Amino acid sequence: MKLGKFLTAAALCGLFNVGTVFAQGTGAEGYFQIHNNTDQNTVVGFYTNDGSGWSDNWLSNRLKPGENARATFTANTGPCEQTFQVGWLGTDGGEVLDDPISIDICKASNVYLDDNEMYYD
Repeated sequence: MKLGKFLTAAALCGLFNVGTVFAQGTGAEGYFQIHNNTDQNTVVGFYTNDGSGWSDNWLSNRLKPGENARATFTANTGPCEQTFQVGWLGTDGGEVLDDPISIDICKASNVYLDDNEMYYD
């Protein structure tokens, strides 16, 4: 499978939970880890926008506090700069969307979702 340097929303292949972080990757290698570092909040949605509109939800399962997931994608064209938005499980069982933030997907190895902050390295 050829993994490219760039991500487009349509190029997403999958996101799945893993118990531990295996080899660290970067978007340039076609994958990165998403970490739910919150104490009590569950992630139910993870969306990207490369300027052409919001992607479908990357998550196939909820990401509970303390869990992480590996995001895997393939693409060989598209912008590295993406906007992403997280959906949290609301008290009514629905999805509450957080404010979108920018990310350089080609440089990301880890995306951290904290109670009041989202960042990557």
